[in-house]
Amino acid sequence: MVTLWLWLFSFFFLLGLLCTLAFQLMCLVDLEYDYINPYDSASRINRVVLPEFIAQGVLCFFFFLTGNWLTFVFSLPYLCYNVRLYMEQRHLVDVTEIYNQLRWEKKQRFLKIGYVILLFFLSLFWLLSSISVEDE
Repeated sequence: MVTLWLWLFSFFFLLGLLCTLAFQLMCLVDLEYDYINPYDSASRINRVVLPEFIAQGVLCFFFFLTGNWLTFVFSLPYLCYNVRLYMEQRHLVDVTEIYNQLRWEKKQRFLKIGYVILLFFLSLFWLLSSISVEDE
């Protein structure tokens, strides 16, 4: 029963990460099509970047503590990338450079979404397998 709750926790955590990344991507697309001004877009994205990094760090630490080594190893490169961005002070979107970096920022968010979707399906697989083990 404990493994079911652990995978359920990671499932909803990853779902939250997906929503956060989708929100950032929607802000960038709105900026690209001129539905929002650069200041509002940058402030909305910057408001959720640090919680995204913290949530991913907590999730990776959670996988480490619970002994889910495969999922921990899969989530470690994403955590290292986020730590590198934070240490190099490149994690926030600059209002004055947002139009020049728009293509790169969108590509970065798409790659992050793809990576989190991979982790999401891995977590979903382990959640469903733990449900089937609980039924037996």
